[in-house]
Amino acid sequence: MAGFHVMADAQGMHVQPTVRHITTSDLWDALKLGAEDFWAKPSHYVFLCLIYPIVGLILTQWTSGSNAIQLVYPLMSGFALVGPFAAIGLYEISRRRELGMNTNWRHAFDVRRSPALPSIAVIGILLFVLFLLWLFTAQSIYTSLFGADPPASVGSFLRDVFTTSKGWTLILAGNAAGFVFAVVVLATTVVAFPLLLDRDVGAVAAIETSARAVAANPLTMALWGLTVAVLLVIGSIPLFAGLAVVMPVLGHATWHLYRKLIEPEQIRPVRRPM
Repeated sequence: MAGFHVMADAQGMHVQPTVRHITTSDLWDALKLGAEDFWAKPSHYVFLCLIYPIVGLILTQWTSGSNAIQLVYPLMSGFALVGPFAAIGLYEISRRRELGMNTNWRHAFDVRRSPALPSIAVIGILLFVLFLLWLFTAQSIYTSLFGADPPASVGSFLRDVFTTSKGWTLILAGNAAGFVFAVVVLATTVVAFPLLLDRDVGAVAAIETSARAVAANPLTMALWGLTVAVLLVIGSIPLFAGLAVVMPVLGHATWHLYRKLIEPEQIRPVRRPM
């Protein structure tokens, strides 16, 4: 499997793309460009992203039916952890639109032919593992406060959460733990997937570049993370239906944020033999 490379690029080299310093105006511009990508052919993108509200409703029904209502909020907030991978098809659409290529929704699945697919898969698996760890952590916090027995009903659960000291401890501890997971995902994947679609640099370089981009722009990237979290919450409120718009806009915006954060690849001239 000569084409299978994850730790480095196809030539076995570890590259370090150049990171730029950006401002808050770059964030708003990325969101504006993301919205423009979405509205260019909204029916296609809404169709692609209907999976998000559908999955959200299924998860809510499943947890309620299994007396696991305490996991509904962790599952909802977990969208932010797997979102960078789930939106990879949208990055591809933005990439193609930028290059003037056909942006039919079917091309969102062209990612499967990307030479960086092994690296994309590895980072996707890492995000899924983080998602499972987050659910385990959330359940552990609940169990430590309320015991192993599941809530008797939705009403009793809400009363315990909002009217008892244990409930407020659950809110504070749970959100603090979720914040840590969100920071880890932001720092390791903010540009990882767009970078891999643009250049087959390998998973390690993609994660490292994301970390360097966040380190170079800590306040700006913190604002970006907060913006993503707020928009996901807003999109989740009306029975997750708003995610059909919020997710694609954020996905497209992430591609444009990548373009602002990372210097374009320098094409080295090839010296021909005399």
